[in-house]
Amino acid sequence: MSDLPELPILRQGTPYTSLDVSEINDVATGQPVIRVSQANSGLVTREFMHTAAARKALTAIPTLERVEMIKRAGEIFLKDTLPIGITGQTQTPEDYVRQLSSTSGLPHSLIRMNLTRLAAVFGQIDIILRGLTRGLDLTVLDRGYGQQGGAPVSFGCVTDNLAVILPSNSPAVNALWIPSLALGVPVILKPGREEPWTPWRIIEAMVKAGFPRQAFSFIPTSHDGSAVMIRKAGRVMMFGDDATVAQYATDPRVEVHGSGRSKILIGEDQIENWRDFLPVLVESVSANSGRSCINASAILVPKYGKEIAEAMAAELKDMVPKAADDETARLSGFANPAMPDYIDSTITEGLETPGAVDVSAALRAGTPRSVSRDGMNYLLPTLVTCPNFAHPLANREFLFPFASITEVPQADMLDQIGPSLVVTAITEDKTWIEDLLVCPHIDRLNVGPTPTNRIQWDQPHEGNLFEFLYRRRSIGIPQHA
Repeated sequence: MSDLPELPILRQGTPYTSLDVSEINDVATGQPVIRVSQANSGLVTREFMHTAAARKALTAIPTLERVEMIKRAGEIFLKDTLPIGITGQTQTPEDYVRQLSSTSGLPHSLIRMNLTRLAAVFGQIDIILRGLTRGLDLTVLDRGYGQQGGAPVSFGCVTDNLAVILPSNSPAVNALWIPSLALGVPVILKPGREEPWTPWRIIEAMVKAGFPRQAFSFIPTSHDGSAVMIRKAGRVMMFGDDATVAQYATDPRVEVHGSGRSKILIGEDQIENWRDFLPVLVESVSANSGRSCINASAILVPKYGKEIAEAMAAELKDMVPKAADDETARLSGFANPAMPDYIDSTITEGLETPGAVDVSAALRAGTPRSVSRDGMNYLLPTLVTCPNFAHPLANREFLFPFASITEVPQADMLDQIGPSLVVTAITEDKTWIEDLLVCPHIDRLNVGPTPTNRIQWDQPHEGNLFEFLYRRRSIGIPQHA
């Protein structure tokens, strides 16, 4: 048995070991933790030649049965010991936590939180599907047609596969592709460089729950291989920055999950009570170490911006690097040391534009924003006040607890916020709520003091996977059919 687990390529469930093998190292020690086979562009191309057979194997299982299998898979993912690679090794849930932490910089406590969160996605897949399909009788997908609201409906799947190009920033992103299996569409997963652990464990949990291995491809590959995947796939889910979003904005086959730029707005009717909402502000910015697109990165208030920023900075000053296995750790390190350097320099450059103040700096007492511990690099929580929403830091999003606080008249907020994945509007002003409801910039709206990071399973946002994979068609069919 090899000392290290070895993850093969999975070609529709069949292991394939490449001559090109990448070692992923422990970010603290630099020692290899796992070996991962790498697919070249030619192999990626071939992977899309027979996906219709994979879909046929998956849809041979009725939809409602697949839903129950996903629920079982959630318990398996959360609790079971599962195979890891092809060298005979296994992985307990604690092994998973430790291994993922070693290559990603995420502390154990946050990985356990995400482990539980992902298991909840499995367990509530029926609720998720209800939201995605707007209450469709799922047996309609098996028959191809049926009734909804007293009218005949028919849906046709537009693809034999969903390619998913995953990042390494948080295991929680895997929740977005899980419904594809319930909807009868096989997945081709390109894992993040430092995070092959979660998609592999999900695959093994799904297979143990009864899914055919054929429904899963696991394709670690380079940027060139990813480009081939994007060209060849019927549908693609990927994650990226503004440039990536712009590049694929006109391609209906590609759904890009980009920057969220989620925000909190406090209305004029509630601003005098801002201290009551401090826990909401802090959680929205700092949950999951600020790694999610649903974390708030901008707070707009009609007044008291400086006071709010100072209070938030005080609440977050103790969010500091700790040992990975410290259960009180809430701040994640960066596996790629270039990333915190880039973010830190970007913020420093932004502060050179007049008017912005790093309020957190006064509490750091000379400690730099970028710090190291146990061989890993971290960025300490940073709250910045901006003179207006046009300032370069006022609408920026970074992969750590960062937020700008800007004073903006309530009447101008909705004209200035721009595209926002989540907006929490703390107000009881009925007229303003009406304006919020019709604001075209907001993907998900919370009215009242709800943290931006808290989502409801039956309220899809940032795209609808069912509508991405299926199209409704008109149908005329005899009543007796």
